Amino acid sequence: MWIRSTTPMAERSHSPSIMRLFYTVCIWVAFVHCTNGIPWTQEKLHHRAVTLTPEEIQTALSHTDLEQMWQRDLRPLLVTRYPGSAGSQAVQQHIKTALGSLGAGWEVTEDSFVSQTPYSPLPFTNLIATLNPSAKRRLVLACHYDSKYYPPQWHGKEFQGATDSAVPCAMMLELAKALDEELKAQKSSDANLTLQLLFFDGEEALFQWTDTDSLYGSRHLAQTMERTPHPAGATDTNQLHGIDLFVLLDLIGGPDPRFGNQFPSTSHWLSRLQNIEKRLHSMNQLVNHNQAVQYFWPNHPVGHIQDDHIPFLNRGVHILHLIPSPFPSVWHTFDDNEQNLDRSTIQNLNKILQLFVLEYLDARPANTTNHSNPSNPQNAP
Repeated sequence: MWIRSTTPMAERSHSPSIMRLFYTVCIWVAFVHCTNGIPWTQEKLHHRAVTLTPEEIQTALSHTDLEQMWQRDLRPLLVTRYPGSAGSQAVQQHIKTALGSLGAGWEVTEDSFVSQTPYSPLPFTNLIATLNPSAKRRLVLACHYDSKYYPPQWHGKEFQGATDSAVPCAMMLELAKALDEELKAQKSSDANLTLQLLFFDGEEALFQWTDTDSLYGSRHLAQTMERTPHPAGATDTNQLHGIDLFVLLDLIGGPDPRFGNQFPSTSHWLSRLQNIEKRLHSMNQLVNHNQAVQYFWPNHPVGHIQDDHIPFLNRGVHILHLIPSPFPSVWHTFDDNEQNLDRSTIQNLNKILQLFVLEYLDARPANTTNHSNPSNPQNAP
């Protein structure tokens, strides 16, 4: 039986439009509710670190051990390790073994290639360690592990490159080990944000610094990341889009370093490091660190420096360059060795960097359950 509708024609003609508008609004509200209307590639611009309680800080930093780092990770790196050398191979293996032994389950991959140099084609290998490869966003810590090459007339002298950059590499390995449990827990609790460690080969010029004789590893990896879809299968985003913040460590290990501000766009993160330094000082967590000592100077602008961040900076990645200004007095001399390192400074910077990573990732100590944050209710940067 067919029954004619009694709904007026004008009312019937508007019903589909009203329903379409209703569904559109529902979808838009759901999208905003789930994503706050921010594309994932822009979430880095709105990211806010948490602030751990003093109790959480003490628990987390109790795992770091300078003497163990010194014996376990630093001394094996204090060898001649220019690209293609036996020392380079040994250092690569040490880094892979150190990270592979941890419970957090790092994925360590190699970016190997051959590049023309002023002497001959040489092999280079970057090491990429990713805590959770499926996460879209990454906090990146980076350093170079190669040492400056000196020609045969310098035989009999070994350039250790302690600050340049054995210490930064050892600091990154110590961070991964000291925070193993926290990073393991963060890996399972946050599928969107992770930590990535980059160890570059070939930062140093082999003959004389030029655009082609320097930054071999970082130039190759930045190009490779730009060509690699991220997440897997993406058509318009690549691995560089996944980098929240690229923190480059270099020339670290001498006494009284001063880290100035090279990039206004990331000065708030340098201020964050300054804040962490002050908090740890007030908690008596830093050694030989009196009121006159200050490492981080966000209000002190310094000129740009050619280093491994440049290929990433040129592709739009946000950079925090932790390199002292001025450089250590032992820079590119045979005095850049273990004997001239300042243990107190290294121990203090280990703690500051570890707390920075924990708070950026909201990775709380594994044996604490207090997730309230009364000291920083707004999670300010």
